[in-house]
Amino acid sequence: MKLRKATFEDLTELVAIGKTTFEETFASDNSSQNMRDYLNKSFTYDQIALELSNEFSEFFISTIEGQLVGYLKVNRNEAQTEQNLDHALEIERIYILKKYQGKKLGQQLLDKALDIAAQYQLTTIWLGVWEHNPKAIHFYEKNGFQIFDQHEFQLGDEVQIDLMMKLEL
Repeated sequence: MKLRKATFEDLTELVAIGKTTFEETFASDNSSQNMRDYLNKSFTYDQIALELSNEFSEFFISTIEGQLVGYLKVNRNEAQTEQNLDHALEIERIYILKKYQGKKLGQQLLDKALDIAAQYQLTTIWLGVWEHNPKAIHFYEKNGFQIFDQHEFQLGDEVQIDLMMKLEL
């Protein structure tokens, strides 16, 4: 696996893999209309380009033999989706194509996030994970994250609950 910082040249692939991985992970537990609404809002070229242009957000793409198989998106400062966490790095997305899951790619992307937090001398790393995603919750707990709160996540016309997990560095 190779890991590199994403650029605007990766925009088309980031949109495609974002849609694919989100669908692979959540489509079976949500209505097709809610999935369509969310994907058509959150994974457009304009939206991902806006996120790429934010100086406090960074994307890192994971490739195997030149093929994009996953990515990491982290946020600092005002780019964080929750503004009450100081000196913190948010992991907004660790997305990996289903056929590449279980190959330690998630761990490599999480390790990259930890390196970024250390680079910026941040004291906390945090994320939100859907309460009905036990595989992801277990992964983060195994890495020392603890649940500290929850927030609402809007998926189409449904409000879902994300558990907020953090790791003090």
